[in-house]
Order: sequence, then structure tokens, then C-alpha cells
Amino acid sequence: MPFDLTLGAAVFMAVALLGAAFVRGYSGFGFAALVVSASSLVTNPMVFVPVVILADMLMTVQQIPSIRGHIDWRRVITLMAGALVGVPFGIYALSEVGIDSARMVISLYVLAMCGVLLLGIKFARAVGDLGHGSVGLISGLANGAGVGGLPVAVFFAAQPIDTKRFRATLIAYFTLLDLWSLPLMARAGLVTRDTLIVTGVALPVTALGIWAGGRHFLRAEPQGFRRFTIALLAVLAILGLLKSWG
Repeated sequence: MPFDLTLGAAVFMAVALLGAAFVRGYSGFGFAALVVSASSLVTNPMVFVPVVILADMLMTVQQIPSIRGHIDWRRVITLMAGALVGVPFGIYALSEVGIDSARMVISLYVLAMCGVLLLGIKFARAVGDLGHGSVGLISGLANGAGVGGLPVAVFFAAQPIDTKRFRATLIAYFTLLDLWSLPLMARAGLVTRDTLIVTGVALPVTALGIWAGGRHFLRAEPQGFRRFTIALLAVLAILGLLKSWG
């Protein structure tokens, strides 16, 4: 099995990928965080980070034509200015630590982001370039673990941004962030033959999840489903912490 997964662990990750893709298709966020958090329960989560980034790139590239007119390029550029600095440090730091340390760092980070999302912090007005650059730096550092999207989603949700611009700008930024992160991960030895095999197997699973989520098969309201997703992330993060201490 790729990544030395047992059959049970491989089935668990297939279900996790399907569920995470469904969440993304339905509520628009959480794919990477859910997959990385779930992988921490069965293997070294760092091996799944390039898989998440490759899958995310392939899922988002098809959305670019429909969002081009809504992208706020100034926000994208200022976020990337910070991310250009943060990504190399994040990849280096997490590639050098042990499995249990990686689990702990990722779990604590996801728990913190869940807490901020649940607080629902709001700013009175849009934040300037310095704030976006700073959040880009944090996002870049976090993308060393494949979860650089959470702080930007939290940051945007706290500002008065039009929904279409919010979504389009996030997608454009995440695409550039992944394009910057992937070659650095390859250079750090995190992209292997197993990465490509697992990504290839994961694509039809994630495509099914995206389609099902996009069809709104759940009756829950999107806001309620987002709260469910945050709660699920928190549970996975707590389980990851317990495993790192065990």
C-alpha cells in the first residue's frame, strides 16, 4: 500500500476524502483541513499534504473561468507577498519534526482556527494591505501542513466582502498558494511516487464528493452545515492530539 497504509487505513482515508470533498462542494471550505486531520489518525499527516494540494489544484482550476471577473487581485497579491515568505519556513519546520510533533502542531492549529470561526469575529471595515500581507504570512506558514486556507477564510469572513468576490478571491489565492507550495515540497522530498499514486486514486473519489455536495443532498442550511464541519474538525483535531500524546 502507498505510504505503508494498512487496508483499513486506506479505506478510512478514502471515506475521509469523499466526506471532505462533499463538505467542500456543499459549504465551500474545509477540504484540506479535514483530510490532513483525518490522516493524522492513521499515518504521518505530512505525507498527505502534497496529495491535498494536488487534489485541491485540480478541483479549483476548473472554477477559474467562472470567477475571473470577481477576483480582487490586490488582495491576492498582498496575501501572496506574505505567503512567499511563509511557505518555505512552514515546509522546512514541519518536514524536520517527528510524526507525533507534526500531529500535535496540526491539531492545535486546527483547534485554534475552529475557535476563531465559532467566535464569528467581525471588523467594521475592510483591512488594508499590511493586514493582508500578515495573514498571507500566517497562511504560508500553515500551508507547510496543507492547511493554509483556514486563516484566510477566517480573515475574509470577518470583513465586509461581497460573497462572489469573497469566493473568487479565495480560489485565486489558494491556486497561487498551491502552485508556490508544491515545488518547494517536491524539493523537500515530500512529493514521491506514492503521492502521485494516491492522488490519482483520490481524484474520482473527490470528484464524486464535489458533485454530491454541489447537488445539496443535505437538507441542512449551509450555515448550520458549516457549524457541523467546524465541530467535526475540532473532534478530529482532539483525536489527533490524543494520538500524539499516546
